Parts: sequence; structure tokens; C-alpha cells
Amino acid sequence: MTTIWFVSAPLAGHLDWGGMLKSAQALRQRGHEAIWISQPPLAPLVEPSGVPFVPISETGWLWPPPPAPDPRSMPPQEAMFLRYRRALDTWLSVDLIPPAVESLLALAKERGTPDLIVTDPFLSACAFAAEALERPLIVAGWPAGAPLDEERLYAVQKDLGQISRERIALFKERLGLKGLNFSAGATPFMESPHLHLTYFSPTWYQGDPPFLPQTRHVGGRVTSPQTPSPAWLTEIPPEQPLALITLGSAFTGDLGFFAWAAQAAARCDLIPIVVIGRNPIEPEKKAALKAALPPGTRLLNWIDYDQVFPRLKVIVHHGGMGTTHRAIIQGVPQVVVPHAADQRGQARRVAQAKIGLQLTANDVRQGQLRAAIQAITSDVQVQNNAQALAAEFASLGGADRAAELILEVLTTQGR
Repeated sequence: MTTIWFVSAPLAGHLDWGGMLKSAQALRQRGHEAIWISQPPLAPLVEPSGVPFVPISETGWLWPPPPAPDPRSMPPQEAMFLRYRRALDTWLSVDLIPPAVESLLALAKERGTPDLIVTDPFLSACAFAAEALERPLIVAGWPAGAPLDEERLYAVQKDLGQISRERIALFKERLGLKGLNFSAGATPFMESPHLHLTYFSPTWYQGDPPFLPQTRHVGGRVTSPQTPSPAWLTEIPPEQPLALITLGSAFTGDLGFFAWAAQAAARCDLIPIVVIGRNPIEPEKKAALKAALPPGTRLLNWIDYDQVFPRLKVIVHHGGMGTTHRAIIQGVPQVVVPHAADQRGQARRVAQAKIGLQLTANDVRQGQLRAAIQAITSDVQVQNNAQALAAEFASLGGADRAAELILEVLTTQGR
């Protein structure tokens, strides 16, 4: 029996990337032994899917990240560098990567070496572990792109690229490996020579960046709910339009965003569904948030997307990859307020595809959310565009096609 490891950071937002978990389910339906590996906090989110969960002590993902810098206390260039350095420390931690590799190698010794490893795109330890085990690595949720032109990089990108190269060299020396699963160039990143799966479409990316041949786009399809509807959802009349407001699992401390977005949605005659994530919030802050929400708002820690998205008229969110993807395959118009990293790319592409609007944090503070929600929920062309893009994604095959491509890697490797 073919054994395939799916490895992710212990964060709900890193669980799927638009189809990673569903790909594991599709492989199990074909009779393969797909198992999920992460740190224990993720177990309750994976186990209901039917994919067996195996805990390890360390994945190499630094969470919570280092404290965010206060941009008011330093020059803008320095603040930008520290924000990017904070992200780098999260996925390329000098202290956590070596023990994470050891955790994966110990698991292989205990349970047997897998035939291949499918990884969250930010778990550098998987790149080294796959090399040490002499097994193919597949990156799920992120394209393999051509190296960036060093001459066109900003100074902060060059500085961080140099730090990345130094750290990867340090890991190679410590682990006695060559770093085969990392890209070359000025800004190295984890890169599989075999397969990068994206759960989007070529037209979504519009050729940016230029893709390497191992990148394959599989889109995505809506799946039916596998659990009963929660009581709070069934109590809402089906004809009542809903607005989902979320910042995923990483940026949940922005409580003002939740309040402003909920008020804007309510003024557009929508019931706000505010999802604040699983990160602990101080009781007094949560009480203040509840007081700032309009009557009728549902305030939740987490939701089943399969249950809620069919009921949505609009979503207001941060631009996380998994959330953006689900809105696309459901054909739900989006208002995106990016907070960091790849979210800016998602927000820009939502606007380019004319399936929603991109706002800045300053736009939110200036009261633009209500106008944005009103605009995209009343524009028939936006709704038509959203439905057309959903159909395009569905035509690419989604998780079933991803499972086929994963198995093709095994075939080409003679396994």
C-alpha cells in the first residue's frame, strides 16, 4: 500500500490552502494510506475529515511569531524590514527547523518511511526531511516560480534574501544535506523539483510569476457538508442574506476590523457572521467586541465552510489563501483587506478578476467598508464574474485531479 504523508503547521489556516486536506481524502478514497502529521493542537480539526492524524513534537513553524514592530517608533524602511524579518523567523527558524527534521525522521523510523511527502508550503523542515529520507517532496498550495531578478529587488528583499541563504546554508551544514528542495537565486524558498500544486487556475495568476514546469493548477470544487448544520445557522431563515467576516487564524487580534465590518454589513441589511479564530482573546477585550457588534451578529470562534458558504451573499476577509479559494469556488463576491505577505497578492487578483474589491486598512478606518459591500452585492456583473470563475475552477478537477498528479509523481519515481 502506498503511504503518503501530509504535513502542515499546527494552524487552522495552514490546514488546507484550498484543497490539501481534500487531496488527502481523495487519496484515501482510492485506497492509499494518506495520513496527516502536525503538532497536537491540529488534531481536532483533522480527525473529523476521516484522515488519520499523527502528532509530532515539532514542525518547525514558530508560533506565535515575534512581536510585531510599532511603526510609529521607527523609520518606515526599518519597520518594513522588521515586518518581513518577523515572517522569515516564523517559517525559517534557526532554533526550530533542526528539531522538526529530527521529529519527522524519528516518525519514519517508528512507522516506516513514506513513499512521498506532501507539505504545507512554509514547512522548511519537510524539505530537509524528504531529502534525508530520499523521498519525493510535493508542495501543496503554492506555485513554483522563476527566480526573482536580483536587480529589481528592493533593498529589504535583498537583505532578507541574504539572511535566508545564510540560514539554509547553516541547516545544510548541521544536517549534512544538500538542500535539494530549495530554490536558488537571491530569495531562496522551498521548491519541489517534482510537483507544486495550486488550487487556483492559470488565469487567476495571469502569468505572475512565470511558473516552472512542475507547477500544476487544479482549481477546486464545492463539496457537500458531511456534518449536520449547527443550531445557530438553522435558526436563521434561509432567505436572510449573510455576510461572513473573518481574519483567518493568524490576524485575529484586529478586533476593530470585526466591529467595523459587522456594522457595515448590518447597514446593508445582512446578518454578520463574525469568526474570530481559535487564538485566545482576553475576556475584557472580547466583551468590548461583543458590545460593539450590531444586534443579530453571530460571534464564533470557527465555522465549517461547507455549511456556511452556501448561505453567504458576501465575505469580508484578510485574503488568506484558503478563505479566498473557498469564496471563489462558491462564487461569493469578496471584499479583501490584506494584512500581510501573500494576502496582498490575493487581494489584488480578486480586484483584477472583478469578483470583488480590495481595500486598505486606511480605507477601513475611513469608513469605506459599507460602500464596498453595497457595491459588490448590488452589481450583477460582479456576481456573474464570480460564478464564471467558480465554473472555471471546477473544470480543472480540484482535489481528485490533485490526487492523480500526486500518484503520477510516484509512478515517475518508480514507486
